[in-house]
Amino acid sequence: FKENRKDDIWLVDFYAPWCGHCKKLEPVWNEVGIEMKNMGSPVKVGKMDATSFSSIASEFGVRGYPTIKLLKGDLAYSYRGPRTKDDIIEFANRVAGPLIRPLLSQHMFEHVQKRHRVLFVYVGGESPLKEKYIEVASELIVYTYFFSASEDVLPEYVTLPELPAVMVFKDGTYFVYDEYEDGDLSSWINKERFQGYLNVDGFTLYELGDTGKLLAIAVIDDKNSSVEHTRLKSIIQEVARDYRDHFHRDFQFGHMDGNDYINSLLMDDLTVPTIVVLNTSNQQYFLPDRHIENTEDMVQFINNILDGTAEAQGGDGLLQRIKRIIYDAKSTIMSVFKSSPLLGCFLFGLPLGVISIMCYGICTADTDGGVEEHEAAKKETYDRELTDEGSEEEQEEEKNGKYTELSDGELKQKDIMEKKKD
Repeated sequence: FKENRKDDIWLVDFYAPWCGHCKKLEPVWNEVGIEMKNMGSPVKVGKMDATSFSSIASEFGVRGYPTIKLLKGDLAYSYRGPRTKDDIIEFANRVAGPLIRPLLSQHMFEHVQKRHRVLFVYVGGESPLKEKYIEVASELIVYTYFFSASEDVLPEYVTLPELPAVMVFKDGTYFVYDEYEDGDLSSWINKERFQGYLNVDGFTLYELGDTGKLLAIAVIDDKNSSVEHTRLKSIIQEVARDYRDHFHRDFQFGHMDGNDYINSLLMDDLTVPTIVVLNTSNQQYFLPDRHIENTEDMVQFINNILDGTAEAQGGDGLLQRIKRIIYDAKSTIMSVFKSSPLLGCFLFGLPLGVISIMCYGICTADTDGGVEEHEAAKKETYDRELTDEGSEEEQEEEKNGKYTELSDGELKQKDIMEKKKD
């Protein structure tokens, strides 16, 4: 495979035999292989045990399992979308084909526009902008399609201020890239590769974090058909549609079923239904200070965020990071106990028991050792006093012994000297 892979285009699943997610992907991967073969695709589908061929997996930058990559010549494109058959096949066909697809007629343009919800088009001849467009396409082809067309192929409702130009078609309209207002072309394409309104799930929420846009979400229960749930969803949809010219550069709109992902991000328990605006770049969020009754209230809320008068909560400061660590630890422990109480007791009870016994042993050893050291020190002091000075009896005996050793004449002479001294 390593010697001959550049002769073909390969779609490879790098897996580990013990990985649960890999086992879940296996039947989907088999369907991908069968359908790609039946449709006559030039892409060859395979899978590789990354634990057995770790050198090849490392060469392609595999760090987790499963990892799906399309290998095309010297390039390796990583797949980051949902692990469904249709999404994987769409990715393979997009990346395996031409980097820039030409649109040669209006009929072809209309066909492509019906097929793709979002498409980028370069209009014009050779230019530095086209070179940059090709460079960005080679990086972001994993997410979306890139086309080129002449001006006469475009729909009649399109007007361009100048050529060359880069455009995005989505939501029934189009937006033209402006270098002065939109900044870097790569950043602009990364921001505009989503539709204006989305059904947001955990994966989409993660992907939207790279766009730099604020995300206005109606957090609802899709199974609940009450007036309040449908009303908040309709308000977000109307703002996304009617005010897209005002807000599309800064805001992404959508709704989310349930509050599990939001609670994890905000470290709070949001009531459902509600509206929240997320800034995933710095983990800040905004909640309305009053009830959102209509689109005008929502527009006012968004304008307050843009002009800085709305209060931001959360963030990525030191206190928030500490809170995040505590919250994640608590969530992990709770999830373990909910899924398997016995396993949770074993995983967390056993280490706590061992630590408690160790602490008790250390504290007990310190106390006994302290008493013993005190008694030893006391005894040592007493012995030293006896050694240095001796007892009173010994001192008296020593004194008498000295007097005994002296002769009578010496004792008489000493008495005379003591009387003279007195």
